[in-house]
Amino acid sequence: SPAASSPAFPSQPAAKRRRRRSRRLSVASDRFVYVLAAPVVFVLLLFVVVPMANTAIKSLGGDGIGPNYRSFLSGTSREALLLSVGVSVGSVITCGLVGTLLAILLARFDFPGRRALEIFAILPMALPPLIGAVSFVLLYSETGIVPRTLASWFGIDPGSVAVGGVMGVLVVHTFTMYPFFYLTVRAGLAGLDSSLESAASNLGAGRARVWATVILPMLTPALVSGAMLTFMMSMASFTAPQLYDVQTLTMRIVSTRTSGDDELAATQVTVLSIVSILFLVSMRWYQSRRTHHSMSRGAQHDRAVSRGPARVAAFLGSAVLSLVLMAPILVIILVSFSVDGAWTTQVLPPDYTFDNFQRIFSEEDSLLPISVSVQMSLLATAGAILIGAAAAWVIARWPARGRTLLDIMIMLPWALPGTVIGVNLAQSFNEAQVSNLGLTLVGTLLILPVAYFVRYVPLVFRSTAASLDQVDPSLEDAARNLGASPLRVLRTVTFPLVARGVIAGALLAFVDGVGEYVASVVIYPAGYAPISVEIYNRIYSSEFGTAAAYGTFQIVLIFLVLTVSTRLESPRRRKRSSSASVPPAGASLTAAPTG
Repeated sequence: SPAASSPAFPSQPAAKRRRRRSRRLSVASDRFVYVLAAPVVFVLLLFVVVPMANTAIKSLGGDGIGPNYRSFLSGTSREALLLSVGVSVGSVITCGLVGTLLAILLARFDFPGRRALEIFAILPMALPPLIGAVSFVLLYSETGIVPRTLASWFGIDPGSVAVGGVMGVLVVHTFTMYPFFYLTVRAGLAGLDSSLESAASNLGAGRARVWATVILPMLTPALVSGAMLTFMMSMASFTAPQLYDVQTLTMRIVSTRTSGDDELAATQVTVLSIVSILFLVSMRWYQSRRTHHSMSRGAQHDRAVSRGPARVAAFLGSAVLSLVLMAPILVIILVSFSVDGAWTTQVLPPDYTFDNFQRIFSEEDSLLPISVSVQMSLLATAGAILIGAAAAWVIARWPARGRTLLDIMIMLPWALPGTVIGVNLAQSFNEAQVSNLGLTLVGTLLILPVAYFVRYVPLVFRSTAASLDQVDPSLEDAARNLGASPLRVLRTVTFPLVARGVIAGALLAFVDGVGEYVASVVIYPAGYAPISVEIYNRIYSSEFGTAAAYGTFQIVLIFLVLTVSTRLESPRRRKRSSSASVPPAGASLTAAPTG
């Protein structure tokens, strides 16, 4: 019959062939995931896991666990650890107060200059770590601009108002790390359902009680995220303690390694790693115990205060805060035009010149640090693109167990201080051995891009992973069903869709590599100092103008990268906002580095 000759459904052999073809494509896809995962795992083992393991083993020494750790607990290292933990906890408290209050100010008050202050609030993130610390020394130390100004105007002793020692470190940490709290808390306030506050108020709760019982509990994830990032960055801090001569554990690690006691340095590095990881785990545990979820579907209303005395106070506070936030960047730019050696007892540099910029871009010795930093950072960024983007795709498409382990392997360097990474690499690649495949990197320029790669590959990984979350895997399946090989699908379908995320992460990795100091100061080869180390050397030689010129170059480079990253992100935002059927992305490029 016609129905029999032209069936409405495919015949059983045709359906079986399609099922077999689908199974073959699935097997081929899974096999490709494993093939691509092999070099990723190999590189991570070689440069991340094995160096950490070698450092931990070296910390034991030849006589077991006792001697080195007893020396650690009975010597100055224990005091340095306690000081580091105290400074880090203090930094969490001060950054939490400043960042949270600023987020509340900008989210809950409407006043003139609010939009400008939103830009100023994240400016400290554009300061390279070393230059950020230097700017505060130039501003608030006993010979800084602010104490000298107060002495000139009011006759106040500069030493009585100067900031130094542990307090100086806390000030630097507070004004450079508070954005971790500001960004997370502001995002939490923006996403908070306003109907919850209205319901609590209607039930008779006062304003203070609403904040204590409704708003702050809902902000627990944001506060925990800010605390984790601030604590780990503070434990990793080296520039501020070095400039203020505060003997934290990172300072002791560099000092111990310089003196040649590699086993004790390995012990210090291991303890510092354990403390950082334990804090990370404990904060995640606390978050899992205290996180509050909203079951409400109420509307989002603008709850910004736009009238009354609070609005006036917010406006005055914003003006003062804007000046404070802009001051570090402005002072670096100002000093970059000063004449080396001319600024002695004056409040501001007396003489100005363009020679500092002309010298660093024309003289061979002055240009070398820029060349070293840029070239080494480019090499590291190329490696981070290959491994970070591949790891993001492998983890997103991993067909079996083990995904979490690979995720931890690639994100672990982000949780470790730069000194730890530097010492780990120095311990593992100081001589040819089986564990490093005969590679000897200590004393060569190649150790710098390796350190930058290990340090910043998580940036490319997280940025790419955020873009992959928006790509439907069915697009890849459709391409494979049309006959494309897994490699061709990856090249012609997946990569074009996530290219913006890859490029944005790569830009951040590049610019961070150019300004990296903490790991560089441990491992850089003699005669090839990167920009960050050269800045410190110039400051030590009282060449503040040249040091600030290098810093201004870094600041301009960072602003250019942030501008390009914003332009890369804006088309995706417009596209998402124009289509109601597409859900908003779960992560943005600005949040990618936080992991």
